[in-house]
Amino acid sequence: MKKNHGFTLVELVIVIVILGILAITAAPKFLNLAGDAKGGTLNAVKASLQSANAVVYSKAVLAGKQAAATGTVNETGSNINVVYGYVSATTADVGAVLDLDGNFVVATAVANAALGMTAADVMIYPTGTTAPTTSTTAAEGCVLVYKAAAAAGSKPTYTATITGC
Repeated sequence: MKKNHGFTLVELVIVIVILGILAITAAPKFLNLAGDAKGGTLNAVKASLQSANAVVYSKAVLAGKQAAATGTVNETGSNINVVYGYVSATTADVGAVLDLDGNFVVATAVANAALGMTAADVMIYPTGTTAPTTSTTAAEGCVLVYKAAAAAGSKPTYTATITGC
């Protein structure tokens, strides 16, 4: 009598097909590569804005404008409006110091408590995402919120919400 050791080719093919089907259906739930990339890039924009603000603030200190509520500093050949030495929260000034390409939108923020925005802030979000509105929740948010310095000696705030990316 002959003893069989191992699996037949048909059994192996069936197992491979079942594993392939499971991988196709389960992998997208575990791998959100596009969202992770957008969130990582938004955090990189946040770091870029912080670095640009450090340069602008150092120029404001050299010009003696760090304690003034308004002023201008020349950065990369253009005049940047500053508030207490930091970049003002306007789309023109934030856009000028960041020099972003078409992958991000720099816009005036809307009042949204869940995202910590007011209409006086600037929001930056990837072009492939929906613009935050007054009803956008934190779970849906994919946005960087920039708030200008509130007083002399205080720093601006940067809040990146990437859960909805």
